Amino acid sequence: MSPGPTSPTGSAAPGGTGAPAVTLDDVRDAARRLSGAAHRTPVLRSRTLDARTGTQTFLKCENFQRAGAFKFRGAYHALSHLTPEELAHGVVAYSSGNHAQAVALAARELGTRAVIVMPADTPRSKRDATAGYGAEIVTYDRYTEDRAAISGRIARERGLTLIPPYDHPHVIAGQGTTALELLEETGPLDALLVPVGGGGLMAGAATAATALTPGIRMVGVEPAAGDDTRRSLAAGHRVTVPVPRTIADGQAVETPGELTFAINRRLVDSVVLVTDDEIRAAMVFAFERLKIVVEPSGASALAALLAGHLDHPPARTGVIISGGNIGPDRFRELLG
Repeated sequence: MSPGPTSPTGSAAPGGTGAPAVTLDDVRDAARRLSGAAHRTPVLRSRTLDARTGTQTFLKCENFQRAGAFKFRGAYHALSHLTPEELAHGVVAYSSGNHAQAVALAARELGTRAVIVMPADTPRSKRDATAGYGAEIVTYDRYTEDRAAISGRIARERGLTLIPPYDHPHVIAGQGTTALELLEETGPLDALLVPVGGGGLMAGAATAATALTPGIRMVGVEPAAGDDTRRSLAAGHRVTVPVPRTIADGQAVETPGELTFAINRRLVDSVVLVTDDEIRAAMVFAFERLKIVVEPSGASALAALLAGHLDHPPARTGVIISGGNIGPDRFRELLG
């Protein structure tokens, strides 16, 4: 079995010297591969939001992306690089939900099969959607079992290619097309707020945004219960935190990715934290004022802006709304 997308070759070693592992040209190549496969999602404006936050805000709405989140970009891009032999064998991925759905849909689109390792407590809407795209689901306990180890074992036993949720250059480049599209539509921005879980979206967005708009302020947003990236940036090396218990399940990560951290360490200016209550408030604002449904992780960057966590708000601010995969029962439970 060839290395596939789990073995990035020709890239600079994380934290080392040499060419960057992901460049603006890589993001642009991903955009070409995604043309006709991924949606070019809308950018929304709100006078109420501008007045409340003191900045012109541009919301990149990945809740309108295929499979309901930005993850489709990275998943499809990674699978598009597989050889015919690898596609014939199939792929395996691990995810709390959005990467799962994205890989399942991308696999279906590219004529292969997917096995998805998901936490047993994944919201039912995400699990049902993943199965609906034709994937086989293997569950595990996120608090006691190692999802990467389980996925690696399945890959070896079945001859599948592992598609990681964030720590791979093709995935990162695909996610970076989110910021590429945003800046193509808005022109230069002074700051960009990006939700951070494993760091793939931020790494891709920062790669594109800092190349296109030198001096842009890249601000990551994490749930207060899971601040592994903020702690890692402060320490200068990757830090592991206990498995986060937060409504932002898509950001419940213990440790930043090795490759994503190497990129974000160079390009990210700061990371701010939001509480579950602040995320709920942002979900309510999005529903009542913007007329859109946003899942907790998808609302975290908006929550940071609404809660005033961005010091000295700049004139023009981009915010990535990363996803909208939440069922009506869970939405009512969180906001009722």
